[in-house]
Amino acid sequence: MRKNILLIGGSYGIGKAIAENLAKKNDVIIASRTLPEINLNNIKHIPFDATKDDITSKELPEQLDGFVYCPGSIQLRPFKNLKIETFEEDFQINFISMVITLKGILPNLLKSENPSIVIFSSVAVKIGMPFHSSISASKGAIEGFAKAFAAEYAPKIRCNVIAPSLTDTPLAERFLNDEKKKENASERHPLKRIGETKDIANMVSFLISKKASWITGQVYGVDGGLSTLKI
Repeated sequence: MRKNILLIGGSYGIGKAIAENLAKKNDVIIASRTLPEINLNNIKHIPFDATKDDITSKELPEQLDGFVYCPGSIQLRPFKNLKIETFEEDFQINFISMVITLKGILPNLLKSENPSIVIFSSVAVKIGMPFHSSISASKGAIEGFAKAFAAEYAPKIRCNVIAPSLTDTPLAERFLNDEKKKENASERHPLKRIGETKDIANMVSFLISKKASWITGQVYGVDGGLSTLKI
């Protein structure tokens, strides 16, 4: 039986890979600012800016079986150079906009038999990294929220978090825009490569599916072993 999955931010990068993966077995609604360059079979696009728009004003299925929130930011600077506005921007896009959207679709999710939510943190929450204070703060809020939400809505709604390391996407392009940067980034990971969008998309598809029906409140490091291994 096909499920209705709402994907916020599926136009490119990780979101696009997630949409393509999920659409093989589900009906996917992409809500994003730009029309994705994607085969739209089993995929519907809704113009939506998570920082400005009200999801309840959009035409959605009465029942939603899954929710994936992809928008994020990578603003890496020394703490002394970070403006308060940067912290506010990161918190808005990574956390507040997700919460507002989730509150808006909660009635739709509650009409599903076993809905699943997947949201994103970062490897930098688990291990301290220089220049990551803003992104780590907002993503840390994601992890705390997900566990509390999962506890409050168990057993009805499952909620899990994926915490990737550096992944080859347009958002990370400035960190990977030459072979030397890619080589250095790969060497920092025990599995000796950077992440690919399919690595994240595969994990999302698993957590959305019935195969993960006994999993909730978890944070998964899809990070090439960076957060747990030292070799």
